[in-house]
Amino acid sequence: MTTSRNSPDLPVLGFVAPSGSGKTTLLRRLVATLQARGLRVGYLKHAHHSFDLDRPGKDSYEIRAAGAAQTLLASRERWALQVENDIKGEDPDLESMLARFERDRLDLVLVEGFKHARYPKIEVYRAELGQPPLYPDDPEIIALVTDDPPPVFPHPPVLPLTGIEELVDFVISAARTPVTAAPAG
Repeated sequence: MTTSRNSPDLPVLGFVAPSGSGKTTLLRRLVATLQARGLRVGYLKHAHHSFDLDRPGKDSYEIRAAGAAQTLLASRERWALQVENDIKGEDPDLESMLARFERDRLDLVLVEGFKHARYPKIEVYRAELGQPPLYPDDPEIIALVTDDPPPVFPHPPVLPLTGIEELVDFVISAARTPVTAAPAG
């Protein structure tokens, strides 16, 4: 597993697939199981659309809409920092987003998306979507999670979509030991 350049001690592993493949559902199960095994997991999601953590009429929304470059919402339970991108319409950089995590409070960061960035990724593949797999064109994909036969050979190691324990074991192993993205047959 590669670690972030900004976070040499924090393993980072991504999950990539077309929309509708079940990435988020799989990640929800994965995070819960990793947490149950005692790991502190961070999560970074790349959104392809605009989003807002706040809503019109709330003080923090109105202040941000008035021009605040950063808005921090804080409560007894959690806090969230919203930062306006300086360059609108440009995707955020993976490394700069990873640098914002509190590394000393995490054992691993799971990333959903950022499929064009160079970092270790696991592809979720479902033949029923009719989309070609990503792994033949992305040497950073270190495993394939699917219940379908891999459509292209060679392929990276295959993990069952329904077998969360095998995926958890793979992720924990990858987080402890550097993994190369060399396809296996």
